[in-house]
Amino acid sequence: METVNTTRTRREAALLVFVVFLLGLLVGGVGNHYWGQSVWSSRQDRRTHMGPPSRARVIDDFTRELQLTPDQQTQLGTIIDQTRAQWSEQHRLSHQKDEAIREQAHARIRAILTPEQVPKFDAFMQRLDEQHKKEEARAHSQH
Repeated sequence: METVNTTRTRREAALLVFVVFLLGLLVGGVGNHYWGQSVWSSRQDRRTHMGPPSRARVIDDFTRELQLTPDQQTQLGTIIDQTRAQWSEQHRLSHQKDEAIREQAHARIRAILTPEQVPKFDAFMQRLDEQHKKEEARAHSQH
């Protein structure tokens, strides 16, 4: 009789260890998923949604790290302003180039279409442009 009880007790203990092990895996996996999602999404948010740090933040960070003098802070502010203006101009020119390439491609596509297809192509491109603008607006509104 004791052998039956011992075997039963061992089985119950093994089952209990197995259940605890499975619960540990489940809780650990779910916890790791949510922790990782929280960490990676916050890093992604900082990189993609916040944009460049403010001028004042950059000056404050440099001043704290390098003990800048007031004159150096003023000079750094000028450098930041000039650099951001250059980036803005570069972005504007790049956008203009992209638009020119896009228009050339559209002209080449129109050249291979029949007269009946051209209005359909133009309407299709207009829908794509509107969809793109909506996606950009949605992305900007999430900032």
